[in-house]
Amino acid sequence: MEFSPNNKVVKLCLQAMELESAGGMAEAKALFMVAWNEAADDSEKFIAAHYVARHQESASARLEWLETDLRLALAINDDSVRSALPLLYARIAECHDELGAPDKAKEYRALATSFRDFFSDPGPFYHGTKADLRVGDLLTPGGASNYQPDLRMNHIYFTSRVHGAGLAASLAKGDGRERVYVVEPTGAVENDPNVTNNKFPGNPTRSYRSREPLKIVGEATDWARQSPNDLQEWRAKLAKGSGKIVN
Repeated sequence: MEFSPNNKVVKLCLQAMELESAGGMAEAKALFMVAWNEAADDSEKFIAAHYVARHQESASARLEWLETDLRLALAINDDSVRSALPLLYARIAECHDELGAPDKAKEYRALATSFRDFFSDPGPFYHGTKADLRVGDLLTPGGASNYQPDLRMNHIYFTSRVHGAGLAASLAKGDGRERVYVVEPTGAVENDPNVTNNKFPGNPTRSYRSREPLKIVGEATDWARQSPNDLQEWRAKLAKGSGKIVN
């Protein structure tokens, strides 16, 4: 599934999360179950099961839902969900601890550790900006954050979703033309911790970062432009939800 905030299951889960934030746990649990029942494929079920699991009161019920979520993640076998595996394995380990099965807990903790730094996304990768650059130029860390201007970023960010990079270009500071560059990392890469296993399980936006430069190898032109109203809504969401950035 190409992650979209307009997906019906995603929208239901977002509504349920708002209920959680307001203290309506019973209502949130019921709405997450609606999302599970309306999920039409493994990707939608994977998202819904993540939230249904955390609302289970007993360790045995929580374990059952976490194992369901794990089976879905392994069946999908996609880079957007693979990054959820360390968290899934760790939570399953916690359930086995609660259920008095330390050997099983140890097994799943080892699995969580083995997948923690796993990266397999083959790309291509994209970076959205308003800067006018050329093939061969390097994008380096150290720029000001688009969301907290007084913060200098220790990493350079990129994604495998061309439309996501296009949105980043639209939201970037500056008066230049919106550009989406095709980039190649020159060093180690990690999942962006600001989105990975944050609101949704895994890394659905396939967003990454590196402390090393990105080399520009081309430019993408076929990406979805945002309408002025959509951009206004996105800026309002970012202003409302801007918290501490993991830098």
